Amino acid sequence: MSASLLLTLLVTLAALATSLFFLFGAYQLLRGRSENIMVAVKREVARVAEEVQRVTEEVQQFTEELGPRLRMLMYGWEFPPFNSGGLGVACLGLAKGLAGRNADITFVLPKRLAIESPYARMAFANIPEVKAHAVNSPLSPYLNTDTYVKAADGSPLYGNDIVSEALRYGVYGGRLARTEAHDVIYAHDWLSFPAGMEAKRVSGRPLVAHVHATQFDWASERGINQAIYDIEREGMHAADCVITVSERTKRTIIERYGVPAGKVAVVHNGIDEATAPTETETERLGALKAAGYDIVLFLGRLTMQKGGDYFLEAAKRVLTTRPKTVFVVAGSGDMERQLIEQAAALGIAGNVLFAGFLRGEDQYEAYRSADVFVMPSISEPFGITALEAMRIGTPVILSKQSGVAEVAGSALQVDFWDTEKMAELIAQVLADPILRQRLIAEGKQVAEHMTWDRAAAQVRSILDEVSPVRIP
Repeated sequence: MSASLLLTLLVTLAALATSLFFLFGAYQLLRGRSENIMVAVKREVARVAEEVQRVTEEVQQFTEELGPRLRMLMYGWEFPPFNSGGLGVACLGLAKGLAGRNADITFVLPKRLAIESPYARMAFANIPEVKAHAVNSPLSPYLNTDTYVKAADGSPLYGNDIVSEALRYGVYGGRLARTEAHDVIYAHDWLSFPAGMEAKRVSGRPLVAHVHATQFDWASERGINQAIYDIEREGMHAADCVITVSERTKRTIIERYGVPAGKVAVVHNGIDEATAPTETETERLGALKAAGYDIVLFLGRLTMQKGGDYFLEAAKRVLTTRPKTVFVVAGSGDMERQLIEQAAALGIAGNVLFAGFLRGEDQYEAYRSADVFVMPSISEPFGITALEAMRIGTPVILSKQSGVAEVAGSALQVDFWDTEKMAELIAQVLADPILRQRLIAEGKQVAEHMTWDRAAAQVRSILDEVSPVRIP
């Protein structure tokens, strides 16, 4: 349910009230005339009165579900169209869902600005309930110690390293708590935690930490960064509540960060029209399909965490029995060159298409053209790409080491390291149309249920518990 539904109910109620008014007038004019007409008018008056009562009760129930107006000061890394991954998609989905549940959101994010100003106002995504501030900073999702140095480009405005810059962003971002009215502070992931903690220090409002990934998801790439781990831990313990995207991540937070279990809530990610890839009729991969090739898709960042190298190992096995198969690798990242060289070393370069980072219609086309989508992540807190594939109608094979596997129990699942089993499942899906249709139907059911409105309802319920203060 959303604010647009409330508007529809109110319009309906107004129309019914108008009809009741005219019917009552007709009754007064016709009183004492034809008995049949009088009976018909009375019956219609009673029917409309009952309908008015029904709609009035619906409006009352809906306004109770929406809850009182809530002002949120939200800190994040990215927000569409300034995003490069799933975190921005999640922020958009939650923001739209919460806006439909009586929340006003001020969204703060780092963005490198052309001027030497610490702040800039921004507008996003046609959501009137969301306004935004950009804090001048080169921080962005998925930076590491090395790539941060390149992004900062030696500017004296910014911190010498990614951690000091996160702390600098926290100071500037937190200061907005002095000028932006808010009832609750909401921080997405470690880069935003210093800003959230500073805002809590300034205003005294409750802080909610939303954890989309931890150092232990990234550890397969470079090991644990102790300084970042310390910020994560401090932010989670400073928060009044911690929200995670999966039970898998919740266990990590309890076991590795020492956060009390009663303080952690799970809200799985979602998908809807606002966050799904843009539909298109383009079929640039149609020639491959027409030539009888099957298409297997990997879509994600090309980093060790996402398991692209295991995908290629499985591809090598599949091609021994199904040579007319093309493996599309869509994404960008620091392992791109390594994966290209790996495909060549395995002797499968002719069957692997590196498509680069895809957005919107290009992303939709990749999903729709694929006969199966594989997510072989080593450690995936959730995995929104799986929901994107399911919604479009592409069969999926999921890593057991993923959060989305918790809500897609009927999907085919495999340990990321078991490339023999992974190849076997890929071949089964390609060879068995009945299995493929079952996976498509079950996947669409999962995607229909896993909406951002559902996630926003859960978050709003949590916020109402931690933030009792409201504006009139």
